[in-house]
Amino acid sequence: MKALRFILVLALSLHMLSVRAQDRSQARSMVLSRHGIVATENPLASQAGAMILAHGGNAVDAAIAANATMGVVAPMMNGIGGDMFAIIYEAKTGKLYGMNASGWAPASHTIERLKGKGITAMPNKGIESVTVPGVVDGWDKMLRRFGHKKFSEVLAPAIRCAEEGFPVAEIVSVVWMDSEDLLRQDKNATDTYLPNDHPLEVGEIFRNPDLAKSYKEIASRGRKAFYEGEIAKRLVEYSKSLGGTLNAEDLAKYSSEWVEPICTIYHGWTVYELPPNGQGIAALEMLNLMENFPLTKYGQNSANALHVMIEAKKLAYADMLRYVADPKFSKVPVAGILSKDYAQQRSKEIHPEQANCDVAAGTPPEPGNDTTYLCVVDSEGNMVSFIQSNYSSFGSGLVAAGTGFALQNRGGLFSLDPASPNALAGRKRPLHTIIPAFMSKGEVRIAFGIMGGWNQSQAHAQFVSNVADHDLNIQAALEAPRFTKMTFSGCDVQMESRIPEEIRKELQSKGHNIYLRGDFTQAVGGGQAVMRDFSKGVNYGASDPRKDGAAIPEPLER
Repeated sequence: MKALRFILVLALSLHMLSVRAQDRSQARSMVLSRHGIVATENPLASQAGAMILAHGGNAVDAAIAANATMGVVAPMMNGIGGDMFAIIYEAKTGKLYGMNASGWAPASHTIERLKGKGITAMPNKGIESVTVPGVVDGWDKMLRRFGHKKFSEVLAPAIRCAEEGFPVAEIVSVVWMDSEDLLRQDKNATDTYLPNDHPLEVGEIFRNPDLAKSYKEIASRGRKAFYEGEIAKRLVEYSKSLGGTLNAEDLAKYSSEWVEPICTIYHGWTVYELPPNGQGIAALEMLNLMENFPLTKYGQNSANALHVMIEAKKLAYADMLRYVADPKFSKVPVAGILSKDYAQQRSKEIHPEQANCDVAAGTPPEPGNDTTYLCVVDSEGNMVSFIQSNYSSFGSGLVAAGTGFALQNRGGLFSLDPASPNALAGRKRPLHTIIPAFMSKGEVRIAFGIMGGWNQSQAHAQFVSNVADHDLNIQAALEAPRFTKMTFSGCDVQMESRIPEEIRKELQSKGHNIYLRGDFTQAVGGGQAVMRDFSKGVNYGASDPRKDGAAIPEPLER
């Protein structure tokens, strides 16, 4: 009888384990390894980074190799014509380092000059939207400080990919086709990105010999090749031919900078972002606001939880838009915005039953559509949270002859209102959308990011809540349904259709105007994450199904 009871209990236990395994809500498992993991938006880029790890590189080496390859396989989203930011975790010291490689406006690029040309709003395309690209200088500083490899080694996979060609991925192909009209406005862009006079379709092979040549120059001469060499000469000549103001000194004098990450504590997790001129401070303020409500009790993606997060987004973004700018030109009240007391007071503006359609910026106390994100963890536990962008698809739409890359249109984020903290000025950096993130608790470290313009801070806060409030693993936290509000006023909000209809109806009763998107929409961005559990010596990787990417472990055989 006892034996029979034991068998029945065992059978029931095995059945319950089977049910839990079969009925989980996430689509993919995490990638686990004792060695390194690279997570990017394209498996070829992840593979490039993983191979660098296998050949003795560390997380910084792998991140740069993966990013350079992303510039080949997803040129609309990123490339050496854009900017980058990174958070680097050094395992042996336990310290975090921030890299701000956002470029500045040309010295002669001023409000007066544009208004003199009859321009009344900051252009989002063309030569007037171009700022100095910061990514190559950022690569250089990261390699010099932390890397084990040389430029020639980390750029080798990208050079090979650009020369030999690669099959275009699904999501990349859609964005490429949507950008055809922009690319046809510039002969060099047409020649580079519309081979055979059409956008690349899924599975079609694309080669970029001009980009391979640019990479080879950087591999040989480092940052000087880009900011003082032949590439710089081509950029300046092209700008001049279009009536732009970019000159040799704008490039030669540019320098990215090391910055101290800013942070807040949310339910036991320390969450890090980079300081202004980026929007990351809005994610931290959102978390401070959310902390004043019992989100765990409300339940994941319940109407009450979503209402609080949407309203917190409005408050935090109003403050971000009002105060955040280049701190070398404006005083940004970082400590005040991140104050827990300020968040407690500001959270009282969130009505439990009514959406606020007209949110104004607060008064912090004095102190007393397109990006690529990737992340890496190596076998020692060093980690890189890395984000890079042209701003919108193919940036300005301009390609200097022979370079093989599009110039960013990041200058479109400046304002022509002289009273704005984000007013255009020479050698000034604009308010930036792209942000890497990092979080830690006990022996666990997570590098993560979710791209998508003004979506990013609100997506970061949702990811953190999924982990901290609802105990989701990093893959499930990325896959979970998200909302996004890309506007700064009104009660509109976009939401994935996986959020149940009854929840959406309850939110509508509170005054939210919901625009329903697909199950896994690009509108809410796509992310990557890697995690290190130092107590186990195990690395974990996750990749968002909203992208073409994958988390790929370091090969076991070199």
